[in-house]
Amino acid sequence: MTVLRMTTVKYFLLAFVLFIVTASAYAHPADTIPEVRPVYGKQAKAVGQLLENYHYRRLKINDSLSSAILDAYLNALDNGRMYFRQSDIRQFDKYRYQLDDRLRQENVDAAFEIYHVYLKRFYERMDFVLNDLLKHPFDFSAHEYYEPNREKASWPATQEEQNRLWTLYIKNQALSLKLAGKAPEEIHETLRSRFERLIKSFKQVKPDDVFGYYMNAVTESFDPHTNFFTPRVAELFKQSISQSLEGIGARLQTDNDHTKVVEIVPGGPADKSKLIHVNDRIIGVGQGDTGEMVDVIGWRIDDVVKLIKGPKGTRVRLLILPAETGLNGPPVTITLVRDKIKLEDQTARKQVVEYSQGPRPLKVGVITLPSFYFDYDAYQKGDPNYNSTTRDIRRMIAEFKQEGVNGLVIDLRNNGGGSLQEAISLTGLFIAEGPVVQVRNFMNRTDVLNDDDPALIYDGPLVVLINRFSASASEIFAGAIQDYRRGVIVGESSYGKGTVQTVLELDRVLGRTPEPVGSLKYTIQKFYRINGSSTQFKGVTPDIELPSALEAEQFGERSNPSALPWDEIRGTFYQRTPYVTDRLLHALRKSYEARLQTDAQLKKFVAEVEETRARLKEEKISLNEAERRKQMEEAQQKRLPADVKLPGEGASPGNTFNADDEYLRQGIIILSEMLAARVG
Repeated sequence: MTVLRMTTVKYFLLAFVLFIVTASAYAHPADTIPEVRPVYGKQAKAVGQLLENYHYRRLKINDSLSSAILDAYLNALDNGRMYFRQSDIRQFDKYRYQLDDRLRQENVDAAFEIYHVYLKRFYERMDFVLNDLLKHPFDFSAHEYYEPNREKASWPATQEEQNRLWTLYIKNQALSLKLAGKAPEEIHETLRSRFERLIKSFKQVKPDDVFGYYMNAVTESFDPHTNFFTPRVAELFKQSISQSLEGIGARLQTDNDHTKVVEIVPGGPADKSKLIHVNDRIIGVGQGDTGEMVDVIGWRIDDVVKLIKGPKGTRVRLLILPAETGLNGPPVTITLVRDKIKLEDQTARKQVVEYSQGPRPLKVGVITLPSFYFDYDAYQKGDPNYNSTTRDIRRMIAEFKQEGVNGLVIDLRNNGGGSLQEAISLTGLFIAEGPVVQVRNFMNRTDVLNDDDPALIYDGPLVVLINRFSASASEIFAGAIQDYRRGVIVGESSYGKGTVQTVLELDRVLGRTPEPVGSLKYTIQKFYRINGSSTQFKGVTPDIELPSALEAEQFGERSNPSALPWDEIRGTFYQRTPYVTDRLLHALRKSYEARLQTDAQLKKFVAEVEETRARLKEEKISLNEAERRKQMEEAQQKRLPADVKLPGEGASPGNTFNADDEYLRQGIIILSEMLAARVG
């Protein structure tokens, strides 16, 4: 069974593999310099050969890729460009066109030599922070600014420039603590404790970790979904996919000195609470209702995860900076009850929404689909009630028909993928039969995967909602529905993950070794729609595009510099349905454009989206206390009200939505217009 998912593996690696600027800590050099083990060279050579021969891209590890590997490794160690100096980067240039040759020679010394320089610079920075900056009071009356996003900035040229950069960096943290109500002595103690904790965590870095950072610079130069697992990470990964998750149901990654939410796991406590969202930043964690709120700014991501996870039924408090108010907004405390993330919590769920348009009352069936799931173990055991996306939605459609539902909305927002076969068979519920997706492998062989079931389960009006985090199998389904003109796709462009990976344990290549070896996950296939267009990189563009605060260049597949490009191949033969015509799409778009001018709730939503987009683009944070307080107050005042209603007559409890669900509201309005067009 092929499984497609955008997020699980990638964010797992972010949690357990990547080592970035804020994961550092001060320690004595002799305690922390990792040693190069002979097995590393053998693994590196094996990984290089496997990628050259079997990765979908079929790239050669040459001087050009060597240069990309060096840049990726430097960014992995110092993505904020705060530790290395320009002189260090010039020194490392001697390796720029050598790393390819060194891989073939089983030589990874350069990675450890670079890491040793990183350690030296790190010690200097920690000494400056602990023995200089934190011994003096901070002045927040000057009009100074800190720029948190330094991924494309220049490395500092001198120690003086570096000191100035770090002064602004620490001052920003101090001002945030002051705005949170801490006294000057508490601020200094919190910051000192923060960096002393980093010292402790840094001492735990092992040689395998350093080798892992380097090898992921090699693998991710091929594409962002190709990764190297050290033995420890490989074991943790196996546990994560074979056992129930126990915690809050959110995947996290480090973003500069913050822990950022990058995915809400469907069916988990975070999802059910609606209190925490993608791009929120976690800055504190407290146990129970009264436990100390532990400051986690600057922590390693796996340490934050350990603090948040815990036994089922226990409570955890999180201090967050909501994405909607940005870094300048006020922190908010939320409480979640930990629970296990079960398969049944991630299955499809339905509701009936009553909506009146003129004299005709309508019933709209809404199916929320968090993932494309298939319980293979239960199926193999002969359990007649095994979980399957297609089986569940087939049953829901039958129930909708009995309830007199007039139209159907399938909500794929935040659906990161899952079973390929379920994406194909689900498409089959809405078409008679035919091709659904094309698959091309690394040898350029293309296979067409079909729905062979001639049964048409639902032939009524259909709207499919997607957003930036709809990916992989979601994009296959949405793309097929769009190509067949079977339904109208509404929302924002999807993620753009159109590839499949496989995992190979390196001991199968290296044989018996004196030490454990890691695993390689690499891309082997690419998906194409039946019209020949790839879902990779571009994703699926909706028929009616709604406002989005998230730009694809920042939050989609294309945000990764090594992402496989979009391309197209020859389309396969398929027969479009008569349900969605050019005339209908033109009318729906025209009506939506009119609502942008007349619908008060939609206009307010657009304004909020534009403000959020601007906040996400903020490049500078004021270090002036009066200015920051004013920004916090303004951000708090601009938050949306608790709920809004669908327009129309006869409002009822069935058509009230949370304010952040304007997409569903618009989807239902569009569906009602499709129904009206059918009647007319």
